[in-house]
Amino acid sequence: MIYTVTLNPALDKTVEILSFTVDSVNRITQMRTDPGGKGINVSKVIGKLGSKSIATGILGGATGRAIQSALENMGLESSFHFAEGETRTNLKVVDPACHTNTDINEPGLTVSEDLLNNLLNELLAKLGGEDIVVLSGSLPKGAPKNTYYTWVKACRETKAKVILDADGELLKAGLEAGPYLIKPNNHELSGLLGEKLETPKELERAARSLMDQYGIAKIVVSMGGEGALYVTGDATVYAEGLKVPVGSTVGAGDSVVAALAVAEEAGMSLEEAVRLSTATGAANVMCSGTQAAEYEVIEGLIPKVVFHNL
Repeated sequence: MIYTVTLNPALDKTVEILSFTVDSVNRITQMRTDPGGKGINVSKVIGKLGSKSIATGILGGATGRAIQSALENMGLESSFHFAEGETRTNLKVVDPACHTNTDINEPGLTVSEDLLNNLLNELLAKLGGEDIVVLSGSLPKGAPKNTYYTWVKACRETKAKVILDADGELLKAGLEAGPYLIKPNNHELSGLLGEKLETPKELERAARSLMDQYGIAKIVVSMGGEGALYVTGDATVYAEGLKVPVGSTVGAGDSVVAALAVAEEAGMSLEEAVRLSTATGAANVMCSGTQAAEYEVIEGLIPKVVFHNL
């Protein structure tokens, strides 16, 4: 089973504004709302890929209940704990004229360590060696900065495979516990190493240094529209980015993580994982908001994926 963990979920409100302008009146031309947060986004895409997951995390108030209800309506299994307060609502401003995506995110709930520990212990009781845990996104207020270290370490001790998708200090903390797979982008990887990394060869060298240092089995480095680099113990593959019409880039990285989790659970080859994750990422870029692309769209893009070994 794949478990996705979203400790700081959100209700994502995506609005379309032509020529969005600061310090001016802006008119919304289209609007939609979606249950969001990185782990929840991963679960939505896993469902579209025909696999199953259990989404867990922390919700609060009427917004939290709305997210839970939306997931139920999508047929997605969840096991959330509720805290006092209200789950945040995040505003995503898409400007088709200027080709920009602007995120305005609320801070979210404040949680206690007791609540986090209860949630973790509940998850650990379910885990075994065949399971995959996806830890992704920001942390709520009140969560210790080493939360991802604690969760990665604990989940690894059950023999579950941990996919960590975080950035900055949260990623640094989690790395210390040796997750199975991480998916930084090129800028995040540059920040981790303290140097500007641009070419696939430079990114590969940096990825392998992290693998050696922390015992990470696989690293996928996303490069935006330029594609992605897939690094394993014995191979490195560069996949070119697919050129598709852009609806929203929000959640694109989460869709790649979802495909990687599905590929891992199914025991796919590296080539199959590259094709599936590249096509899934591109298909979700074509969608508005953080809705998940239908599998038929993903399936149609898979034959178009171009990649080669470095």
